[in-house]
Amino acid sequence: MKLTTDALIIRENNTVGESDRFITALTRDHGVIRASVRGARQLKNRNGSATQLLCYSRLSLYKGRDKYIVDDAEPLQVFFEVRGQLDKLALAQYFCELAGVLAPAEENAEEELRLLLNALYYLSEGTRSLPLVKAVTELRLLCRAGYMPAVAECAECGMGECTRFSPLRGVSYCEQHGGTDTLPLTAGALAALRHIVYAPFEKCFAFSLPETDTAVLGNAAERFLLAQLNRGFNTLEFYHSLQ
Repeated sequence: MKLTTDALIIRENNTVGESDRFITALTRDHGVIRASVRGARQLKNRNGSATQLLCYSRLSLYKGRDKYIVDDAEPLQVFFEVRGQLDKLALAQYFCELAGVLAPAEENAEEELRLLLNALYYLSEGTRSLPLVKAVTELRLLCRAGYMPAVAECAECGMGECTRFSPLRGVSYCEQHGGTDTLPLTAGALAALRHIVYAPFEKCFAFSLPETDTAVLGNAAERFLLAQLNRGFNTLEFYHSLQ
């Protein structure tokens, strides 16, 4: 059966045969899929450019026994600006690795796809700082995967003014509560954290934050992600090595 869906290529492997390419794609209708693209590395192959990393394409697929086969690929958008700057490329690759871990397989993943496309757009345009885009993408992907933090009030007393956050427990605390394993939160970082977690998707990037608050927010988001997933990411380490 032939399927057609929009997809962002989040991984490519060019070591399959002499001319084929093996890809992982985040698709709108079928989530994360793995597919082979026959002859994609040949110079005149029409599917070659549309199945490169970070290319947003319309794919026509056949489902095989253990993977999909790309019959046709039409590029919709290629994020050239991201590829041209190493720190942006490193962050984009980290987002792709995260999506490969957190986005569903064989299920609708429209919001996850839109989130990554928006993140790549902001990286391309430079209208949001890299740390802010990183924090929003990490937290929204985690929320979609079932790791939503509880930051509306203090986990102990219900007070709304919170100044601490526990990455391991995923909850916020007021000044009087929380242990030594919690992180400090500024008022701006807390407001941004709540906005990212609870705002409608269309507004999750719609805020600004001073650099100092962004640093606090970014630390909390990353520490929360690593604690919840209990693993590291090579792409994240590479991104930090560039800072």
